[in-house]
Amino acid sequence: MRDVLDELLEWWRSGAPIGLATVVATSSSAPREPGAAMAVGPDGRVVGSVSGGCVEGAVYDLAGGVVAEGVPVLEHYGYSDSDAFAVGLTCGGELDVFVERVDRETFPELGDVAADIRRGAPVAIATVIDHPDLNWRGRRRVLRGNETASGTVGSDRADEAIAADALGLLESGHNGLLHYGPDGQRLGEGMTVFVQSFAPPPRMMVFGAIDFAAAVAKMGSFLGYDVTVCDARPVFVTRARFPDANDVVLDWPHRYLHDENIAGRVDQRTVITVLTHDPKFDVPLLRAAIELDVAYIGAMGSRRTHADRLARLLDAGATHEQLARISSPIGLDLGGRTPEETAVSIAADIISARWGGTGEPLRDLSGSIHHERGDRTR
Repeated sequence: MRDVLDELLEWWRSGAPIGLATVVATSSSAPREPGAAMAVGPDGRVVGSVSGGCVEGAVYDLAGGVVAEGVPVLEHYGYSDSDAFAVGLTCGGELDVFVERVDRETFPELGDVAADIRRGAPVAIATVIDHPDLNWRGRRRVLRGNETASGTVGSDRADEAIAADALGLLESGHNGLLHYGPDGQRLGEGMTVFVQSFAPPPRMMVFGAIDFAAAVAKMGSFLGYDVTVCDARPVFVTRARFPDANDVVLDWPHRYLHDENIAGRVDQRTVITVLTHDPKFDVPLLRAAIELDVAYIGAMGSRRTHADRLARLLDAGATHEQLARISSPIGLDLGGRTPEETAVSIAADIISARWGGTGEPLRDLSGSIHHERGDRTR
């Protein structure tokens, strides 16, 4: 929903009904992730996408009917070659799309939710997408990181069960489906709830205020990270040199990382890139980093530099298992030389670690183009 939020909010504020289609589940090579949305405005204008073009026409027509009748619909789209005119995904993937009418009556909390998203406050929307009682479909509960909640899906029991599980998804920043009995029974079936989490952007910490760091910061910002550049040398760590970073910090890298972790600002989505290739910075920083549960740790330097770094880290008490988490020399083998090309290589390595990609040309591979999150960790 984040991609269509501006237009959705504008239409909502005007009092007009909107058709909102949200991807709630995917399989195989579906082009969009759960949470991808398409909104159809009162004037017929479309923003967003649920499939990259494969089924948008069918979803558009469905949204018009849902707005007119006010009854939400959960629709499944998959690949079909039995009929040349059948609606399906040519990529071979499958997806479930929940289509609902959104207006001030059906979603009174939208204004507050939009404000939360824009200021980076964690918020989750739990929507009933399937239930034996049609009146329950489309009901939602809005939950926030401070455990406050608004809205109801239909009963205290269901509200409490959904709140407990949705807050867990919100804490990890994930979307997901929850399944319960019709009244929220944990061992039952019949009710399906889609939870869409809007957590603050993941962090990218760039240590070492060198020329390559400016390109990495720019790439990190492009990928949606909240980027911090940190260095202990005041002559290098200036705002003018890193205009694309969200924050530029003058501090010893290992001390800054320690303090941020203690403050709760380092999590499983955090990416750490170490670009200084100077032992007095690298060793204490990497020694601290490998103790943390983060998404990626990469360190710049030649193979000789990294071998020396590993020896120093072993002397400092690191284990071989911990050292295996460090991607160094940092990046994938793209053959690049410039800071910008190197930044692309580093970004590719981060994406590969996130999704379990091989880094090999797709033309040389078979099977699904898209990977499931967590297929490979580093």
